[in-house]
Amino acid sequence: MRRSQTFRRDAPSAVSGMPAGRNTATELTKERNRLAADRTLMAWIRTSLSLIAFGFGIGKVCEYLQSAGIRDSVDPIRSTLIFGSSFIGLGMLALIAAVIQHTRILQRLEAPDYAYNAMRPITVTVAIMLLMIGAFGLVGILL
Repeated sequence: MRRSQTFRRDAPSAVSGMPAGRNTATELTKERNRLAADRTLMAWIRTSLSLIAFGFGIGKVCEYLQSAGIRDSVDPIRSTLIFGSSFIGLGMLALIAAVIQHTRILQRLEAPDYAYNAMRPITVTVAIMLLMIGAFGLVGILL
């Protein structure tokens, strides 16, 4: 390379293919954060699918008990149906919240002045709601 050649700041680097003014470490960090956000979304998809499937299973048991004529005498307040529906609803709400959180994270990563900003944890909300569903199930069994 000759001394007379000059480099433009916005010209792509010959090695990395990205503009010379960008920091490789920063870009790799953003990529790792993006992949971590994708893994987190996939974990929430699995969790939501499990909650929905569990609620669907409870609903099918409820349907079987109703067709056998056992349900009305055993479950007068229909707690089984409410219990199953609450799992399905919780799974759907958790998935919606995870998609919204994922979208916000990606928007923040694209911003040139990225700064960490703690968001409300979906996990705590889901855990509290599961605790409430469990308490309702316990009351339904005891009655």
